[in-house]
Amino acid sequence: METSVAYLESAKKQFLYYKTLGEKAMEQLEPEQLFVAVNEDTNSIATIVKHLSGNMLSRWTNFLTSDGEKEWRNRDEEFENDLESKEAVLNAWNKGWDCLFNALNGLQPEQLSQIIYIRNEGHTVVEAINRQLAHYPYHVGQIVFYAKQLKNSNWESLSIPKNKSNSYNATKFAQEKSIKNFTDDELKRLSK
Repeated sequence: METSVAYLESAKKQFLYYKTLGEKAMEQLEPEQLFVAVNEDTNSIATIVKHLSGNMLSRWTNFLTSDGEKEWRNRDEEFENDLESKEAVLNAWNKGWDCLFNALNGLQPEQLSQIIYIRNEGHTVVEAINRQLAHYPYHVGQIVFYAKQLKNSNWESLSIPKNKSNSYNATKFAQEKSIKNFTDDELKRLSK
């Protein structure tokens, strides 16, 4: 049971970390930059956010009792951006993440082995969480990469800045060994 509690806490921290990375990337942009798509085969940051939100709402709404691919979801529409302002983008972003965290916060450790379905494919709750822990950071990485390109200068690093690995490692190794989630320090650093 203790391992299950630790897993849930770790998953929540990792989701929060990637949510924060996406927010910190978007904060560095001018509102209009959220809607830039360089060609027909790329998605703007706003479109990526719309897709993430749609996925989260579908996967995490009643996720223990109904298929994660909801009948009301129209995935293809998620890639037709109709969000028109930074506020609309952030509202969609927060709506999706709120749904995810509400679902995770309501989970009990003994439910982690329960079978749920996504498109009629059975997953344990752990597998479903892991599936999304791979999917969401993939898209957050796209947001960060795209934001760095759009910003083009004065980018505030969201990880270890270029040419700062040695000083970062020196700080880490100067501390006593401890057991904690890597996101604890990273979220503190990002909140500055």
